[in-house]
Amino acid sequence: MKNLTREERIDQIITFLKSLNINSKRFSEIITSKNDLIIEDFHEALTHSSANQNINYEKLEFFGDAVLRLAASNFIDKKFTHMSVGKRSELRSQIVSDEWLIKVGKKIDIDKVIIKGSKALGDANSKDTIIGEATEALIGAIYKCSNSIMEVNLWLDNFWEDDSKAFLEAPYKFNAKSTLQEWCQSQGLDLPAYKVVEISKNHGDPQRFSCEIFIKGFKEAYGTGQSHKKAEKNAANSLLEKLIADGKI
Repeated sequence: MKNLTREERIDQIITFLKSLNINSKRFSEIITSKNDLIIEDFHEALTHSSANQNINYEKLEFFGDAVLRLAASNFIDKKFTHMSVGKRSELRSQIVSDEWLIKVGKKIDIDKVIIKGSKALGDANSKDTIIGEATEALIGAIYKCSNSIMEVNLWLDNFWEDDSKAFLEAPYKFNAKSTLQEWCQSQGLDLPAYKVVEISKNHGDPQRFSCEIFIKGFKEAYGTGQSHKKAEKNAANSLLEKLIADGKI
């Protein structure tokens, strides 16, 4: 990102916040007021520590973590009135996860407005992590400037409507390794063994790692992914889908 003047940065932040389409008169008035303190909060939420050691999103990210969990609890309480506490906890863990934050951050193109230093700009491996962390900091800043959880829910409930439905229809896809482990235990089998191999040195390669799953010494499934974790998850998903198709789950 090129160096911006203060006025250009303010305009950039306001344009970005408007693009979130938070349908709240209070929020609209807040972001168009160009209040210095409010603008500074959002600037802080959208600045990485590689660009500024003193003013960056780390504090607001910490704050946003608590706000996110409260907003998710509000959503679940309104949407799934009769859901058990255990199921609520399971659902919430999915809709506040790091993966979920990264997905939301990409949808809103937050990376385009994050100020980074040269070190972070040159580190492709940290890009998704920064997107997720800045998104959480943004959530903290929205709550802080409006002093209300309402604006956070007005924004995030739209994502949670679809994401909670997808999770409840096929929860195993979101926690495939745990589901597979539980199935093995229920069948009296040893835990699945994962063998991950790096097949590409390209950090951006979606098939950089391959993973094979073995149960009782026999290869049962294969998957690939951009990281060890994604390769293992994709392989576990593949095996679970096979088990479901065979009527074993």
